[in-house]
Amino acid sequence: MEERLHMMRYVKRKAVLLTAILLIIFQASNHVMADNYPKPEEHAYTITNFRFHDGSTMDLKTHYLTIGNPDGKPVLILHGTNGSARKMLNKGFAEALFGPGQPLDAQKYFLILPDSIGAGGSQKPSDGLRMKFPHYNYDDMVEAQYRLVKEGLGIDHLRLILGHSMGGMHVWNWGIRYPDFADALVPMASLPAPMAGRNWMMRRMLIDAITKDPAWQSGNYQRQPENLRIASVWYDLATNGGNTRLWQAAPTNAEANTLVDAKLSEAKIVDANDTLYQWSASGDFDPSKDLEKITAYLFAINAADDERNPEELGLLQAAVDRMPHGSYLIIPASSKTRGHATTSNVAELYAEKLSEFMSHVPTK
Repeated sequence: MEERLHMMRYVKRKAVLLTAILLIIFQASNHVMADNYPKPEEHAYTITNFRFHDGSTMDLKTHYLTIGNPDGKPVLILHGTNGSARKMLNKGFAEALFGPGQPLDAQKYFLILPDSIGAGGSQKPSDGLRMKFPHYNYDDMVEAQYRLVKEGLGIDHLRLILGHSMGGMHVWNWGIRYPDFADALVPMASLPAPMAGRNWMMRRMLIDAITKDPAWQSGNYQRQPENLRIASVWYDLATNGGNTRLWQAAPTNAEANTLVDAKLSEAKIVDANDTLYQWSASGDFDPSKDLEKITAYLFAINAADDERNPEELGLLQAAVDRMPHGSYLIIPASSKTRGHATTSNVAELYAEKLSEFMSHVPTK
């Protein structure tokens, strides 16, 4: 009887653990559209004769979503690496920002969410060119966003440009390249610094995991390299989730192993060349020397437990001091934060501050 009771307790504990793990996975990948804002509309636009930074040219197909009032003040929202416009519709972000009375109320604003070059429905290596696709960088991605807004949508001025992670780095570049195009800039989960330190080291490891896998075959693979799936889960666990939250989910070795197994089993198969291009695109990012060119009102938002953008380096604080209208928020670490994913998945932690910031930004 004692052995049976022990077994029942063991099974119950495993069931509770599995439920907690599945909840974390669901919350991290939840892209269900909310009911408190209008349904997104899908669009495509081809940028003719697009010139990349290396001189190569092509007609570039771009995909984007729009939400809300077409007559409202336009807002550009930019996704992160390996993401897409639809990933910014996760409940923790969109439901906290796009609803009535919220900072980016879709009844008042016209929200534009593009898929960056190489992501989502926009043109990418896996569409057919593989490694012959132009090797784009962040400047190219920002230029494509600019041409989409300017030429594709006929918009001459934006109320706000907001981006997460890679999208946050794009915001810094927007402020430098087109200083008068937007009233306000909100770069999140990013630093206006050289792509170096741990941030680049981990990206480099992801790149090497692909290119050093014999199955990659210089980009002409017959099946997706297995190393990519493992390396992607490694990067995700090292980047997202938050230290406190992950410890609470897996306080024992057995539970940690169960969480890793669950992550590996639910990892989506992605294209290796697309992924390689996405991570490589950040290699020459470095807006640090041109920060004085940013004249728009800027509000940078990072999380204290974001190890890709460590607060202790003091880089964000020093950068903001170089701008005439710069400010920042560091979200304190807690059981609610999720490391690097905090700003894209838990917008309730900064929504009020964002509203306050926007209320003080003059309209040009």
